Amino acid sequence: MSKNIIKLEVKNLCKQFGDLLVLDDISFNVNKGEFLCIVGPTGCGKTTFINSITKLYTPTSGEILLDNEIVDPNKHNIAYIFQEESTMDWLTVFQNVEFGLKVKKIPKAEREIKVNEYLEIVGLTEFKDYYPRELSASMLQRVSIARAFVTEPDLLLMDEPYGQLDIELRFKLEDELINLWERTGTTVLFITHNIEEAVYLAENIMILTNKPAKVKSRLPVNLQHPRDIADPEFVEIRNKVTELIRWW
Repeated sequence: MSKNIIKLEVKNLCKQFGDLLVLDDISFNVNKGEFLCIVGPTGCGKTTFINSITKLYTPTSGEILLDNEIVDPNKHNIAYIFQEESTMDWLTVFQNVEFGLKVKKIPKAEREIKVNEYLEIVGLTEFKDYYPRELSASMLQRVSIARAFVTEPDLLLMDEPYGQLDIELRFKLEDELINLWERTGTTVLFITHNIEEAVYLAENIMILTNKPAKVKSRLPVNLQHPRDIADPEFVEIRNKVTELIRWW
């Protein structure tokens, strides 16, 4: 999927809150169309890193470049799927997915075509007139996924989006996510504390150290999708990532 064209460059990124250093000289690149999972110990700074990309936090030092320019959410099309459910209660499923396209002033006829296409992909066509309160947890995440992909973002950030779901639902949504990623070629950064999830999804896995977070290692996952969690190669990669997180 990766095109060997650098999409995102992180250069010597540091983030400090008072005397607390959270991110310590982090540098790496992400290629266009790459699916990168970021894992690390709980509380190591994974979410702080994502929030630095979206400019919710201003880096203490260093640079984050998207398409060779300083990242700017007002200029770049960045989509963000949160840990918490983030649909708008007062809008229907269709209107939630349509929201970003309306902000971008996409013509109505084109919006309808694109929204219906993505609702079909995530299996929500028959629920398009429902409101969020009428949906299950997995359906709400499907709405968020469709809303993120429909805008064809330059970069999609996902911060433990399936952490609250049971295993069966999580695998189903992960398969849908991979299907969308393969169809669209979107560049994805996926934060997770679940090592098995990272190996199931990623082209590459980046492991962070404990706080203050540095890049400890980066491993390729050369397995075809869909992946079998019982495959010896899958288990070997999972164990390798586990050991890298466990020992310092």
